[in-house]
Amino acid sequence: MFGSVPDRGHESSGVSVPFLIPWSFVWRHGGRSVYLCGSFTRWSERIPMSPVEGYDDVFQVVWNVTPGHHQYKFCVDGEWRHDESQSFVRGDYGLVNTVFLARQPDMIPSTFSPQTPGRSNMDVDFDVNMPVATSSSGTLQEAVPRISSPDLEVSRHRISIFLSAHTAYELLPESGKVIALDVNLPVKQAFHILYEQGISVAPLWDLCKGQFVGVLSALDFILILRELGNHGSNLTEEELETHTIAAWKEGKLHVTGAMDGNGESFPRQHLIHAGPYDCLKDVALKILQNKVATVPIIHSSQDSSFPQLLHLASLSGILKCIYRYFRHSSSSLPILQQPICSIPLGTWVPEIGESKPFSMLRPNASLSAALTLLVEAEVSSIPIVDDNGSLLDIYSRSDITALAKDKAYAHIRLDEMSIHQALQLGQDANSTHGFFNGQRCQMCLRSDPLHEVMKRLANPGVRRLVIVEAGSKRVEGIISLSDVFNFLLG
Repeated sequence: MFGSVPDRGHESSGVSVPFLIPWSFVWRHGGRSVYLCGSFTRWSERIPMSPVEGYDDVFQVVWNVTPGHHQYKFCVDGEWRHDESQSFVRGDYGLVNTVFLARQPDMIPSTFSPQTPGRSNMDVDFDVNMPVATSSSGTLQEAVPRISSPDLEVSRHRISIFLSAHTAYELLPESGKVIALDVNLPVKQAFHILYEQGISVAPLWDLCKGQFVGVLSALDFILILRELGNHGSNLTEEELETHTIAAWKEGKLHVTGAMDGNGESFPRQHLIHAGPYDCLKDVALKILQNKVATVPIIHSSQDSSFPQLLHLASLSGILKCIYRYFRHSSSSLPILQQPICSIPLGTWVPEIGESKPFSMLRPNASLSAALTLLVEAEVSSIPIVDDNGSLLDIYSRSDITALAKDKAYAHIRLDEMSIHQALQLGQDANSTHGFFNGQRCQMCLRSDPLHEVMKRLANPGVRRLVIVEAGSKRVEGIISLSDVFNFLLG
C-alpha cells in the first residue's frame, strides 16, 4: 500500500495554451515500483512509471503537461523521494523537483521524424526527457528547451573558477602505481608490458639524460604495425625485436608526416607534462591543445634532478573532480540539466544533405581499414554497426594491445583479419586481464542530461559515450571527454 499525498489544490500553471507538451519524467535511482505525482495532477494521482529497456535502474513515464512551472516527487517502493540530481526546492510537500516548460516561442522546434511511430503516455521506448510539442494544427514537433547565453556563461565561469582554484595534486590517488618504460627497451617487449599491465600509455625514461622524454601509446603500436605491414610480408617477432623505443621515436615523424599550420614537418621538442601544483584548468588545456590522452604529473627538485613521476593526469580524472564538487549543487550550473541534443556537444551522424564526416564500420571490415581510419581521421574510436546502423561494438586505439596475446601480431595480416575477429581476440584477452572492465561500449540517449553524461564519463576507463536511439540502438553520434571539456571551457 502506497501512502497518498492530500490534494492541496495546486494548479499546473494557470495558463491557457493551445497545446500540451508530452514530457518524459525519469527516475534513475532504482527500485521495484516507482510512481510519479505532481502539481500537474493537483497532487491527487499517482502515475505508474515503467522500467526503461536496457537500463536496470531507470524508470520513466511520458505525461501531457502544460507550459509553465511544475513540481513533482517520486514514490519509490512506498517512500516519497525527490531526485537530488535534478532541480529541486522546498515546497508544501517537503523537497520537490521542479521543471519549467517554456511556451512555444522559447522552444527550438525541429520536424518530428515520420519514421518514429506514435506513442502513448505509457510507452517506455519514448526518448528519455525529450518533449514533443503538439501544436494547435495537430502536427508533432520535437521541442528542446533552450539554455540562455547568460546561464551558459555563468556555468562556464563557475567551472573555470573551480578548475583554477584546484591543483593536479588533488588528482593523485591514495595508493597506486605508475609504470614507466626505458627508451632502450625493444618495442616488442614494451608491447607485451602494456598488454600485461592492462594500460595503453606509459611515460618514457632516458637513463642517460636522467629525465622523462616522452610517452609510448597505443597509437605508436598502430603506426608500427601499419609501417611493418606495408612491407608486404607477415609481421614477425624479429621485425619488432630490431626496433627499440628510442629508434622508433626518432623515425616516427617520417611515418606520421606531422605538419604544422604551414604544412611543414616539426618535431615535438619537449615532453608535455605538468607539476603537482599546476591548476586543473592548465592541465586540461595541455591535454586538449596537444591532443594527448594523458599528461604525466612530474615533481622535480629545485635543480631539476631526480624527477619523480607521480601520476598520469587525464580528462576523466579532472571531470570526476568537477562532478564530485557540483553534484549536490547542480542548480548552480544550469547547463547540467540540459539534454545533450540541445547543446553543441559531440559528433553527430549527419542529416541527409549534410557533409559532416562521421566514421562507422561493419564488423566484417578489415583491421587494416579500422587502423587507417583511426590514424587518418584522427579519432580515438570507431562505432561498429550492423546493416541497420545499430551499435554492435566499438573499436578503439587501445584495442591494438590485444594483439600481444599469444603473439598474435606475428601471425596475422592486418588486411586479412576482420574487426570482428580482432574484437573477439580482445574479449578473450579481457577475460584474463580485465583490460576494459566491461566498459568498452558505453551508451547514452540524445535526451540524457549533461550531468548524467558527465557522471558516466567520470568513471575510470570510459573515454567516450556512443549516442544511440532508444530501442533500435541506431548510432546517432558520439561524445568524448575532449568534447565535454571543449564545451565546458568554451
